[in-house]
Amino acid sequence: MKERQEYWVFAYGSLMWDPGFPVAEAVGARLEGFARRFCLRSVVYRGTEEAPGLVLGLDADIAASCQGLALRVAAPDWPEALQGLRARELTTNAYEERLLAVTLQDGREVEAVAYVTRPDHVQYAGALKLEEQARIIAVARGGRGPNADYLFNTTLHLAQMGVEDIDLDALSRQVRCLIGPREDAGDGAENDAEPPA
Repeated sequence: MKERQEYWVFAYGSLMWDPGFPVAEAVGARLEGFARRFCLRSVVYRGTEEAPGLVLGLDADIAASCQGLALRVAAPDWPEALQGLRARELTTNAYEERLLAVTLQDGREVEAVAYVTRPDHVQYAGALKLEEQARIIAVARGGRGPNADYLFNTTLHLAQMGVEDIDLDALSRQVRCLIGPREDAGDGAENDAEPPA
């Protein structure tokens, strides 16, 4: 990756609340040409090989945009941060690491590392309808716990940022109906290192 003066990471899922590296600055940001979707089967963190869960990915869509967080990493921290990101996000190579232009909410335009879904990968599940996504997420569990907690944490943090995601909100409602009240339901504060960003 070429040398840059500033180092940014675009976060759209668990990286928003658990980046796993020191963040020098966090700013709301928009990425054009991609949608945040539950389009990747999780076989490690939120599911297993036998019973995969679903996690978010940046799915290429020319008509879409994704609101998330741009996280700036100080130059001395960058090598270790990038190494950690690659270990976390490229575990099964279902994502491709890209350097993409994002627009910060204060008007700045920066290039940020982002992890984009690979539609040619065996874990890609871009054609699933919302109802099927809900059925999978309601029951799946992996190394980091229930798949539902990953969904609920994401919607909680987007709401705290003032970002409305109609599809994720609808999915959350369906999953909550399927699982009913839970004593162990996540409150958004768990230490969640599930890809994707």
